[in-house]
Amino acid sequence: MSEPKAMNLRFPDPEQRAAIAAAAKQEGVSLQEYILSAAYARATAVEARFLEGFKESMAHSGAAFAAEAGAAAPRAEERAAEREARRELEQQERGHAA
Repeated sequence: MSEPKAMNLRFPDPEQRAAIAAAAKQEGVSLQEYILSAAYARATAVEARFLEGFKESMAHSGAAFAAEAGAAAPRAEERAAEREARRELEQQERGHAA
């Protein structure tokens, strides 16, 4: 296997490189370490934002399913009214059949 290559730290904009180098120096780390740390921080921030959105989505979906389940499960009064309506319908059918 070949050795891993070093990170290419060429910048097309010399001012950008100088600004990043100054920030790295201020932090007391190498330019490569500074860039990798910044990339890691950004990646974890994106991950945290994604997970936050995912949790919100799950909460919204859970609430929607809970509301749907509540609507699908009739209460005792609704079941009693359905039984009464069914009895009345059966009585009407018997009356028409006779």
